[in-house]
Amino acid sequence: MNVPTTTARRVPAPVPLVTALLATALLLLGGLLGATPAGAAPRAPARVAATRTGWLRLAHLSPNAPAVDVYLYNFGNPDARVVLHHVSYGTVSAYQQVPAGEYTVSMRAAGAKGSAPPILSTGFEVHAGDAYTVAGMGPASGLRLQVMDDTTSAPAGQALVRVIQASLSQHQVTMSLGHDTLARQLNFATTTAYQQVAAGSTVAQVTGRTEKASMDMSLTADSIHTIVVLDGTRGLRLANLDDAVGSQVAPVGGAATGLGGTAPRPAPWPWLAVIAAGALLAARGVHRFRAARTADPARTARHARHARTARTART
Repeated sequence: MNVPTTTARRVPAPVPLVTALLATALLLLGGLLGATPAGAAPRAPARVAATRTGWLRLAHLSPNAPAVDVYLYNFGNPDARVVLHHVSYGTVSAYQQVPAGEYTVSMRAAGAKGSAPPILSTGFEVHAGDAYTVAGMGPASGLRLQVMDDTTSAPAGQALVRVIQASLSQHQVTMSLGHDTLARQLNFATTTAYQQVAAGSTVAQVTGRTEKASMDMSLTADSIHTIVVLDGTRGLRLANLDDAVGSQVAPVGGAATGLGGTAPRPAPWPWLAVIAAGALLAARGVHRFRAARTADPARTARHARHARTARTART
């Protein structure tokens, strides 16, 4: 007696499992497209969407003051929101996006415990949609924290420029931009107001009593800049800070000083949540597929017939 044979059939892939895996891939792809590289300054939203947050950056602009640790506190909250370690002269952090409200900035000696008394501190308020620079300025003997309002919109087609005088070796400087004089005999530890200038390529030049320095600048339309006068190892030097690029775009990035502060890294919880959700979807898909195979009456009946036929053939 011929033993009946069964024709091998291609089992279709479990649809729920495929769906789950596709969902996981889409979630991961979305995360990759929207992720900010580690260490990169976060892209701030347009001002029209900034209804509850502002921007803040921190700077050390006192030439003879030692390095410090900088702490940012929400008013009434003893836990620091932002901590920058070993911030030395000439360092300017990237902008941090923070909720609107009252804050305190404190500076402690580099390496000091967070519970140690601060060298100095100041309180201020962040308004929604606005940007600020909080800088330690002046000589070490008269160090103070100064809160500066950073403009985030420029006249259409023009550029805005201001100057921070942070050179102690040259107590007074004159700053020019092309043929325009931005400041004359500007005193140490003072800041000018923003001034409107024509967009285009130009040269910034600073002249002190015994030293001078220059820097090429490209001023795009609607951009906003802060030029910082610093003491370098070989005399005066200039740094160009981009306060904003485009009148409808909030501040992005940190200082072009070659030093720069470090923003805290974002926590990995969003990625962990995506991976966990994908794994859960895949597990559910496998469970449903197995359940469906077990509950299929037709498949069960066919298996039973094949078994009976095989037993009959053997006997």
